[in-house]
Amino acid sequence: MQILGFLEEFGDKILGIFSAITEMNFLSDTLPMLIMWVIGGVLIYLAIAKDMEPTLLLPMGFGTILVNLPLALTEGVISEHGAIEILYNAGVANELFPLILFIGIGAMIDFGPVLANPKLMIFGAAAQFGIFFTLFVASFFFPLNEAASIAIIGAADGPTSIFVATALDSQYIGAIIVAAYSYMALVPIVQPPVIKLLTTKKERKIRMKYEGKAVSKRTRILFPIIVTIIAGVIAPQSAVLIGFLMFGNLIRECGVLDSLSETAQKVLANLITILLGITVARNMNAESFLRKETALILGLGLVAFIVDTAGGVLFAKLLNIFLPEGKKFNPMIGAAGISAFPMSSRVVHKLGLEADNQNFLLMHATGVNVSGQVASVIAGGVLLKFALEFLAK
Repeated sequence: MQILGFLEEFGDKILGIFSAITEMNFLSDTLPMLIMWVIGGVLIYLAIAKDMEPTLLLPMGFGTILVNLPLALTEGVISEHGAIEILYNAGVANELFPLILFIGIGAMIDFGPVLANPKLMIFGAAAQFGIFFTLFVASFFFPLNEAASIAIIGAADGPTSIFVATALDSQYIGAIIVAAYSYMALVPIVQPPVIKLLTTKKERKIRMKYEGKAVSKRTRILFPIIVTIIAGVIAPQSAVLIGFLMFGNLIRECGVLDSLSETAQKVLANLITILLGITVARNMNAESFLRKETALILGLGLVAFIVDTAGGVLFAKLLNIFLPEGKKFNPMIGAAGISAFPMSSRVVHKLGLEADNQNFLLMHATGVNVSGQVASVIAGGVLLKFALEFLAK
């Protein structure tokens, strides 16, 4: 009897699904659902076949298909008590998952190259110009909270984008996250043309002597503490972002928590990334994603990345005007100031070797790249502070 009851209930469910599908208007209901399935499939393809940010794009792609099933809104996926809705409220809506992920990211980062050559930090700051430029442009098309949420795509930092967009209650968070992580993965494609357009072959051949000195353990330990204090005073909204990032780095550098550092880098970061990827897909339902604004957001995100890259390169060229021969910067290292670590530093190093096979820029570019990681988080805090204060008036 129990088996018959189960089969009857199962049959009713199947009939309900087919009934829901047949009752749909194809153009208004079924077609958008199929388009989102295709988008989910494309994200999965890019993750597997092209190895583009697979740890996030794969769960996002699968989640996109999941939340666009015919009865997803009523049968336990993104309904009020659905699994993804519960995870979203527990970890994304309150910004918890991105913050925890920052602990793992901090544990992965070695700030040694920038501590050994602190002047490289200025390029990390210069490469955030695209964020504020995009904020200005986006404000012509969107209200301030949405413009700020879109601008933070230029941080080239997925968790920061999620944190800021969620805090500002953006209704386009799905498109923002797709843009942020897609362009991070496309750094090796987006950056080289911009760098080559703004530099001459002679400039790309500039060799930089690595002046880095050994960094003491005391310096490595004090750095995350001091940065947290300074960032918390200058940009209070960035304190929690910087704090979790630097806490992860402190675990790495203290020397007495090696097992915790390894756990944060691998187990914690991977677990949160899986949950984050499939959970943020909650905002990838057809109604929220298939809008003309999505295309505009993707375009503005690309603008942010390009202007970030250009800002770092042009700032280095500006400094070179005042520097004597032999002390000039290779302007390409300015492009590594975005937060896409370590892809951007590898791009710069590769371009340096293409211009001169003995031109090794990796350590310089890495120093700038990790500086960009800190600078982008601070920029996110500044942007959040500005937007919240403006909206409160």
